[in-house]
Amino acid sequence: MQLLYTINSPYARKVRIVALEKHVDVELNEVVLSDPDCPVSQHNPLGKVPVLVLDDGEPLYDSRVIVEYLDHRTPLSHLIPQDHIAKIKVRRWEALADGVCDAAVAVMLEQRKPEAQQSQAHIDKQMGKVLQGLTVLDADLLKKKWCVNETFSLADIALGCCLGYLDLRFKHLRWDGKTWQDKFVNLAKHYSVLVKRPSFKQTMPQP
Repeated sequence: MQLLYTINSPYARKVRIVALEKHVDVELNEVVLSDPDCPVSQHNPLGKVPVLVLDDGEPLYDSRVIVEYLDHRTPLSHLIPQDHIAKIKVRRWEALADGVCDAAVAVMLEQRKPEAQQSQAHIDKQMGKVLQGLTVLDADLLKKKWCVNETFSLADIALGCCLGYLDLRFKHLRWDGKTWQDKFVNLAKHYSVLVKRPSFKQTMPQP
């Protein structure tokens, strides 16, 4: 199997962490999406990473499909619970964490445009989603060791990748004069635990 990814994609990082946690051997192929010869479009019609190309050449996308595939490659230490209710809870955490990432990425892309072409209304709307999402995630994490059923799962991985992306792209962002770590203390505490795991250390985004 081969994973097409970019080093700072939070969605690709989620896949890489799952592969490491599950001890699934995946060949990593870092790509540059702006490169005319980038192979991603050959495997994903949307031109997005991550893409997992199976041994028979069949591609899997997006990250939520890939992580479920990888989690079922080995029967031990499932990161997505087998129990339906627990699985839905994990997927809910993943959906919100990914949604915060979607909004943060949208802000980053808008801010990369020439200043005259930027829409402050669009930036404010997306940052509002980031703030609301983090507020809910922080409240849901109150007094919990892990996100769901006190067991490390895909929910924690998705949350950690989301926070890692914010730490990379919006390190100097302030809400009411506070960084996200100061404003969302439950998230900051949880993130400090996650970054000590080998899988998180090996996939740390690069400034």
